[in-house]
Amino acid sequence: MVLVTGGTGLVGAHLLLDLTESKPLNGEKIRALYRDLNSIQKTKSLFDKYHKTNLFDSIEWVKGDIVDVPSLEVAFTGIEQVYHCAATISFDPKDENLLRKTNIEGTANVVNFCLEHKIKKLCYVSSISALGDLNENESIITEKTEWNPEKPHSDYAISKYGAEMEIWRGLQEGLGVIIVNPGVILGPGFLDQGSGLLLKKIKNGLPFYTKGITGFIAVTDVVKIMITLMQSDIKNKRFTLIATNMVFQDFLNIASDALHVKRPTIHASPVFMNLAWQADWLFSLVFRQKRKITKATAKASYSTNTYSNDKIKKELNYSFTDIKEYLNSTVSLIN
Repeated sequence: MVLVTGGTGLVGAHLLLDLTESKPLNGEKIRALYRDLNSIQKTKSLFDKYHKTNLFDSIEWVKGDIVDVPSLEVAFTGIEQVYHCAATISFDPKDENLLRKTNIEGTANVVNFCLEHKIKKLCYVSSISALGDLNENESIITEKTEWNPEKPHSDYAISKYGAEMEIWRGLQEGLGVIIVNPGVILGPGFLDQGSGLLLKKIKNGLPFYTKGITGFIAVTDVVKIMITLMQSDIKNKRFTLIATNMVFQDFLNIASDALHVKRPTIHASPVFMNLAWQADWLFSLVFRQKRKITKATAKASYSTNTYSNDKIKKELNYSFTDIKEYLNSTVSLIN
């Protein structure tokens, strides 16, 4: 039996969709954690979007939380493989403790239960933010790029890096593991989190663009690679998952065209972005509202990081989905 944590998020829900579609081929039963019934409806809505409602009922849902140890006892009974997708995503400094508790402590709990129940293999969804920092002699970030603790990192990045340390601890104690480090993951549904928020802003009319660079990938590629790795003999390795490195302005233009809205026309320079996050900090302090832009997100918008996907392409001979084609083909699901 397979267990999926984070099955009510973008990656986890698409993973459940693919696993249930392939279930007749391998006969595996699929179990997923949920924290409340409302969260399950997000996943059901995604199945509905893909006209796969009949597959949704084959999932065995178990109430639990990765930070609630007693609730995991039932969830791990009879499990052979675990896909750990659950995480908190936030760049608000106020969420530092939540990030550490969910992403680091929660992952430690998952690893401990995997060891206790002698799980055959664990796949952890990390992030490119947990990859290393370039030095002056390097130009592209790979799985071998070293993390420099003396350089500034967001609380989110630190929490994902800390979670990876828990995964490697599991490896040292005999657990078979796979870590994937996706870039910005694009996909339909879940417009209240991650890249969904960005697509929602673009759809509603986003006037600003920046010239930062980062890696992008379709959620369908992420889950296909995860399943392929888990069903193979490959283990105890880490893979960067991006389809392409792209300038934010180019991505915003592609997404705007796909959504049939006006392209952003105002360049938000690094100076502008730094002033913006400071103004937002003051506004949130005075009016006690949630941050819309933070120092971390401002920096990310103009940082020019490029990532290599050579390792996973060579390992699986994998061809990634073109981002422009993917957005055009899924626009009806995003709307």
